[in-house]
Amino acid sequence: MKYQWIFQRQADIKKIRTLSTQIKNLPQPIINILLQRGITNLNEAKKFFNPSVNDLYDPFLMADMKKAVERLDKALTNNEKILIYGDYDTDGTTAVALMYLFLKKFTNNIDYYIPDRYSEGYGISMQGIEYAAKNKFDLVIALDCGIKAIEQIEQANKYGIDFIICDHHTPGDQLPNATAVLDPKRKDCPYPFKELTGCGIGFKLTQAFTIHKKLNPSIAFEHLDLVAVSTAADIVPITEENRILMYYGLKMLKNTRKKGLKALLSTAQIDKKEKIEVSDCVFKIAPRINAAGRIKHAKNAVKLLITNSETEAQEIANEINLLNSQRQQIDRSIVNEIEGIFEKEPKLKNKHSTVLYNSNWHKGVVGIVASKIIEKYYKPTIILTKSNNKITGSARSVEGFDLYEAISECEKLLENFGGHKYAAGLTLNEENLDQFIECFENSVKTKITDEQKQPKIIISDILTFSQITEKFASLLTYFAPFGPGNPKPIFYTPSVRMIGASKQIGKNNEHLKLELTDMTGNILEALAFGFGEYFNNMIDKTFDICYTIQYEKNNNPPIHLNIKDIKIRL
Repeated sequence: MKYQWIFQRQADIKKIRTLSTQIKNLPQPIINILLQRGITNLNEAKKFFNPSVNDLYDPFLMADMKKAVERLDKALTNNEKILIYGDYDTDGTTAVALMYLFLKKFTNNIDYYIPDRYSEGYGISMQGIEYAAKNKFDLVIALDCGIKAIEQIEQANKYGIDFIICDHHTPGDQLPNATAVLDPKRKDCPYPFKELTGCGIGFKLTQAFTIHKKLNPSIAFEHLDLVAVSTAADIVPITEENRILMYYGLKMLKNTRKKGLKALLSTAQIDKKEKIEVSDCVFKIAPRINAAGRIKHAKNAVKLLITNSETEAQEIANEINLLNSQRQQIDRSIVNEIEGIFEKEPKLKNKHSTVLYNSNWHKGVVGIVASKIIEKYYKPTIILTKSNNKITGSARSVEGFDLYEAISECEKLLENFGGHKYAAGLTLNEENLDQFIECFENSVKTKITDEQKQPKIIISDILTFSQITEKFASLLTYFAPFGPGNPKPIFYTPSVRMIGASKQIGKNNEHLKLELTDMTGNILEALAFGFGEYFNNMIDKTFDICYTIQYEKNNNPPIHLNIKDIKIRL
């Protein structure tokens, strides 16, 4: 895949000098990155480098928070029966676990419910409402779902069941008639930060409850390890409040007291790491949690996250690990099949979107498959399969393109849909499939810009190897945690050459381990994943590279480059 190399605008030299006088002894490229990220003075820099829970927003700024807390307080005071209801993905299951563990300190009259991905589908199901009524629950707290459950909440009201909805997805024109609807994306919600996860909003409810009851705040904060996993998994911006939650959540995750998370860290072979990173949550922890609901039932993921038994935790973690291996085989098979379809039907490559359907594809992996197809063909993608006599599936987007808005234009052809800018789920009747494919393609065609059709690499600055000292590499680590909205800085160095022990690595020589020198004569080691085929063309040539810098103090050498793209000079 060819990338556009976009060089970020360099900060104004006067601003660099001003900030340099306030923050002593920082290299100019570090000052430049701070200014590029909107940090213009010493106070902002202190807040950025030293996130504080004191800077979290007042949870009562969220619409309906007072109602939610008062209803929860009443339920606990009267020992009412409470059901915690959540989606079957990582965000939903971590949210349910967080709320369950929090409320367990105040009541034993609670249970949790995760809908079955296959028989019930996403969100609050009528089956779930019937379960709550049959088992005489008085209050349901819905997490990471519910914002579009108009009919389901009406049914619950008829049964006399109250609902508190904690969701972060985009609402429709009408809000459910629940006791409280917590969603910063509500048009009438004044909450300053709109990008919390479902688990994050669950945390804000627990935080508000501790304030309301004048309890020790640590009762809510002790579950930030779960919030960190959800924030990483849901690919939300790691800025403002999410940055604070992620910063402390990752520290807590490294030394978590939760037996289930400990078992997951061990199974994913990251328990011995010096520190847990966002990428560990995204690529190691979340896929395992998700695997429970993709292949079997997600209630096992919640069971894992709330257990206090080391034996049970390890048993479930091992089972989930096997399910994750199964999931990998399934999605690899579907991706290979789709690549074959593209080869047989070249016209697909010329379309502005990809919408593919096969009734035999596994419903549990279509979201992952959509993401992988975007990696190869880079266009808004929907992968559909059949479930309960309906066509259902997942949609994923490319950077900058509002997928949810494009799907909304085809709403009349859908049974239901939900999601946000970059990810969505949808269901439709089979007779509407061809019309939907055409409608979605036209919607994407009219909205997508030329810039959104090609992946970009955003380059922060141009460096020589002589500038990449241990001090410089160490300073970059303070910009973490990295993620959307706060990416790891990417740098550019022109005219480098391979020397020494440069070679292809990997089972099929698909990667490169390089020793590089630039025009300053300095030498650095580098890894280039997926660039194995470039090797022969790089011999005795100069080439330009863009890369991130990896620094691990105790490694030898402590610095290496992770190459993002290579352009060989003619």
